[in-house]
Order: sequence, then C-alpha cells, then structure tokens
Amino acid sequence: MNEKDYFNYELLHKDKETGARAGLLKTPHGEIETPIFMPVGTNSSVKSLTCDQIRDTQAQIILSNSYHLYLRAGTKRIREFGGIHGWMNWDKPVLTDSGGFQVFSLAHLRKITEDGVEFRDPKDGTKHFISPEVSMEIQQDIGADIIMAFDECAPYPCDYKTAKAAMERTHRWLERCFKAKTNPKQALFPIVQGAFYEDLREESAKVISTFDAVGYAIGGLSVGEPKDVMNKFVEFTAPLLPENKPRYLMGVGTPEDLLDGIKRGIDMFDCVLPTRNARHGSFFTWEGKRNIKNKQYEDDKAPLVEGCQCYACKNHSRAYIRHLWRCQEATASTLLSIHNIHFLINFAKECRKAILEDRFAEFYNQHYDNLTK
Repeated sequence: MNEKDYFNYELLHKDKETGARAGLLKTPHGEIETPIFMPVGTNSSVKSLTCDQIRDTQAQIILSNSYHLYLRAGTKRIREFGGIHGWMNWDKPVLTDSGGFQVFSLAHLRKITEDGVEFRDPKDGTKHFISPEVSMEIQQDIGADIIMAFDECAPYPCDYKTAKAAMERTHRWLERCFKAKTNPKQALFPIVQGAFYEDLREESAKVISTFDAVGYAIGGLSVGEPKDVMNKFVEFTAPLLPENKPRYLMGVGTPEDLLDGIKRGIDMFDCVLPTRNARHGSFFTWEGKRNIKNKQYEDDKAPLVEGCQCYACKNHSRAYIRHLWRCQEATASTLLSIHNIHFLINFAKECRKAILEDRFAEFYNQHYDNLTK
C-alpha cells in the first residue's frame, strides 16, 4: 500500500473570477475542507488550550513542531504513547514541520553541511544533528498525518548565489527524504524554495513537482519581507504547482493574509499569531485587530465580535475579559486564544462558501479594506 491508499484530494470548485479554490483533502484521521487555517501546537499543545477547547474552535487539523518535540519530550517517547494522536489525545489530522526552519533560524548555533545540520540546543547547549533521514525518522516517530520535507530556508534578504545553493540542497535533501520515508499512512509534502528570485522559484516548483506527492508547500516566505513582495511570489509560484494537489503556504495567518493567499490559489495556512496575539491582549474582528487592554472596553457588555459562535463570545463580555486581563488571570489569554483561532477557522469557512458560490472577489473586496484599517 502507498500514500494514495490513505490520502485523496479533490478540487471541488474554482471561483470564476479569481481562481480561488475549494477542495477536500482526505487523511487517515479525517477529512479537511480547504481552504483551511491550521492552529499551531508547537509542543503538542496549542498554547493555553485543552484538546476539547481546540475541538470547540472547529479546528479540522493542527500543526506541531518536530524540532521542539525532538528536543522535549523526545519523539521515541511520543511513539511509545501511540504517536502524537495518542500522546495528546487528539483524534483529528496533524501536520508536523520538518524542523528545518527552526534549525536554520539558529544562525549562531548551527552548521550546515551536505549531510545535514549540526546545532546546539539554545536552552542547554547540547549538540544535535538532523539530516533528511533523521527528520523523517523523527516525524515518523511522531506519527503525524502530513509531514514536511527537510529543507534549507534562505534568509531575507539574500544574494542570488546563497538562494540558489539553498534551493539546490533542498532538492537533493528532498530525494533523500522520499527514500527514507517508509510509512504510507503519512503524506510527505515537498517545499518550494528559491528565496525572492523568480527563475529559482520556477526551477524549484518544477523539480519538486516531479515527485508525485499528496500535496506541495511554498516555503521561504513570511520571513521578514514586505507583504507586497510575499504576495507577488505567492502569485508567481502557486500556479507552477500541480492544480490537482493541495497548496500549503507556510507560516502565514492573519485574516488579510488568508484573503490574499486564497485569492492566489492557496489551500492551507498555519501561523502562531492567533495565540501569540492573544497573549498580548489582541483579538481579531471583521474590522481589523483590536486590543482588550484599551479602556474603551471597561464597561462594554458586547462580546468580542457580535455574532461570533466561539465559547468566549457566547459566554463573556469584553468588559469581563478585560477585567481578567488586568488581573493577570491566565483565563484571559485562553478566551482570547479560543476566539482568535475560531475566528480564523470560521473566516476560512466563509471564504470557502464564497468560492463555492462564485462570489469570492466580492467577498475579498467587501472585507479586505476593513481588515487592514
């Protein structure tokens, strides 16, 4: 048996005016309606939320981080608990990143060679080594439904020579990843690299598309570049990938980012922003981001967002959540996290509905300016 016995993607509809896509991705742990936002549970936990609370946000899939789980709690231990689904008692799909981005962000603590990356744990200084083969072993121990290829993410900005070298190494490592992966119940997604050079992006998309994968990712964006630059390269790169496979834009997740990505043919998104923003008091609305710390909410009896069906909005007022925040109660961050995640997941659902009804362009124009006030 192979991946195709356990995974299937169906492109259900393309918006007539924009080309935005609605699809259905079937995995061993359930179906995922795309476009989709995936909450991030870095350490096998979405910060401040229980699994029941994550389910209540209507999350269809979550992302976890193989680099962090490798260092703590250890992926062999997670395997002994039945993989990440048994470890954290989560019965829906899980995606793990390869650890490549985290390793490469440790510029002063790592050394890249053709074999892989040697690095030191920034917390205790212990030395570790991850290669494409080790990354596959780590992710197979974790047992996620979707796993990512081990790649080299070039920094922003970077010169052409650096970008090309990182891209070519990513391609060589991709071949090693596919050779090392043995579990057909896991789908391995290759990643487009090439930094901010169109010819490299085109070459990378062509190379990774030679691997008949379940889906493909666009990496090396949202790394500090201006939004217009990111959108330019998403618009350039997405059509180069197979149309009948899901397209995943890594590390992107504000409502306006979802609008921009979906408009350009992206199906899957992830980002830590919903919970990170919540820990700083920020919450998403249809009129842009707001902050619960503002005095205007001191006596406000309204929910965070009128009509929102998340637990926080159905049960609590802005005034109450602001009170919790001012008293430094952890529940404030939990309620804001629930809302932010639910908001993005529901936002993606509304985008999907608009696509299926051939009115995504109208939906985009209706909401984009308000979200970016």
